[in-house]
Amino acid sequence: MKPLLTFLALNIFFLFTSSSPPTCYSRVVTLSQEITESFQTLQRILPAGRCKESLPTLYLDIHNSCVMTKLRSFISTPNCGRFPRVTALKKKVRNLYNIMNSVCKRVCCFI
Repeated sequence: MKPLLTFLALNIFFLFTSSSPPTCYSRVVTLSQEITESFQTLQRILPAGRCKESLPTLYLDIHNSCVMTKLRSFISTPNCGRFPRVTALKKKVRNLYNIMNSVCKRVCCFI
């Protein structure tokens, strides 16, 4: 019985200590990782053509000062209407841009 109570107490302790509210920085980091992974997947599955060639390379490092320029250039590329995954990725990129530009108020440090 005692090992079970100890196990339960440790789990409750780790639950409360490891859970913290998401910060602006943590949200930006996770969203940029999702976008980078989605872009890499998209590059593998998208057939060669005008749409694939028009998309700029998208590897996001939010600590780099040119990340906002990369996001703007990706958002401004022509739409690939036949590919809903490209449209969904553009929505994620626009969301990240809005979070970094207005919600975080450019608080993310550029190294």
